[in-house]
Amino acid sequence: MPSPNVSGPPTATTVLTIDLDALAANYKLLKQRAAPAHCAAVVKADGYGLGVGPVGRTLQAAGCTRFFVAHLDEGVTLREALGGAGSTATIAVLNGLMPGQEEVFRAHDLIPVLNDLEQVARWSNECRANGPHPSILHLDTGMCRLGLPPDEQRTLFDDPQRLDGLSLAGIMSHLACADTPDHPLNRQQQSDFAAAIKRLPEVDGSLAASSGIFLGPDWHFDMVRPGVALYGVAPTPGKPNPMAPVIKLSGKIIQIRHVDAPQTVGYGATHRVTGPTLVATVAAGYADGYLRSLSGRASANIGGVTVPVVGRVSMDLITLDISNAPAAQPGDMIDLIGPHFDVDAVADAAGTIGYEILTSLGRRYQRHYVGGTA
Repeated sequence: MPSPNVSGPPTATTVLTIDLDALAANYKLLKQRAAPAHCAAVVKADGYGLGVGPVGRTLQAAGCTRFFVAHLDEGVTLREALGGAGSTATIAVLNGLMPGQEEVFRAHDLIPVLNDLEQVARWSNECRANGPHPSILHLDTGMCRLGLPPDEQRTLFDDPQRLDGLSLAGIMSHLACADTPDHPLNRQQQSDFAAAIKRLPEVDGSLAASSGIFLGPDWHFDMVRPGVALYGVAPTPGKPNPMAPVIKLSGKIIQIRHVDAPQTVGYGATHRVTGPTLVATVAAGYADGYLRSLSGRASANIGGVTVPVVGRVSMDLITLDISNAPAAQPGDMIDLIGPHFDVDAVADAAGTIGYEILTSLGRRYQRHYVGGTA
C-alpha cells in the first residue's frame, strides 16, 4: 500500500490511508470464490467507516451491481454517490420498511427488505396502489433478530396470497455463527433456508455474508453479500487471511520525552518506567476510535521497529515507548494500523472484532485515498 508523506499533510496529525485498489481486488476474489452466485456488497455504516462514496464507486467500477445498506438514509446517500437517478445499481435497505417511508423508497429507487408480516402487508398495499416496486423477503433461520420468525413463515406458507402484489427481488436470511465453521447452527440454518425457499416464489436466495462464503458452495445459493471481508478483515479466524489489507492508520509524533524511573506515564500512573525511556506522544485517542481498551496492549511501528503503546489511551493522545527507535523526531509518522499490526491484530489486542475497529475510525483522521475511484 502506498504511504502518505512521512510527515503527512501539513494540517493532519493522523492520516487514514485507504487503498481502493485493494478493495476492488477483495471484491473480485470474493466474487470468484462464490461463482456462479452473484456477489453483492454491503456498504453500511459509511462503507464500514471508509467513506461510502469512494467505496461504492470503486466497487461499482469493479463490477458490483447490487448493494446493501442498513438504514434508509444510507440508501439515499449511496444512490446519489453512484450517480443518482441514472444509476442502475440495486440498493437494498436491511433494516426494513418503517411506516411513512414508502415514498422515499420509490423516489430513490431503493429496495425494502421486509422483516415481518406487517411490513409485507404494507408494501403489498403500496404496490397495489402505486404499481410494482421490488422488495426482498427476510426469513429468520436462527439469528432471532430481524426477519420473519418461524410462526410468521408458517403463516406465509399456508397463505401465499399475502405476497400478492409484491415484486420479489430475492429472499434472504443471515447466518449467526459463520465465523465458527464447525458450529452446528450453520448447517441447520442452511437446511432450514433451503427448505423454506422451496415453499415460496422462485427468486434469488441469499444466505452467506463474508464468513459464510468460506463455508462452501452449499451456503452460496444465488447471491452472497460480503461486508467486512471487502475491507480486509479476516473472514476465517484462525487461518491465513486471504483478503488484501485496505487501510493504514498513521499518527504524527507531536512530542518526544526522556523519562526515567520512578516516573509514570499517562492517566492513573498505570505505566511505570524502569529505566531511561523515550516516550513519544501521538495525536490519536478514543475520541478517534483508537479504543481505550488498547491501553498497554497494542503495538505500532516506526521505520520497521515495533513500539508498544504504554499508559492509558486518552481522548486525543496515546503514548508509545520508542526507545528502540531513537532516531525518531517530532513530525514523523508512526503506523498504528498497518502491515505489522493489522486491523485484526488491533481488534485482538482490544478484545473486540475487526468490525468495531473499522466502524470506529474517527472523522478527525484525514482520509487519503489511493487507487480506485475516489
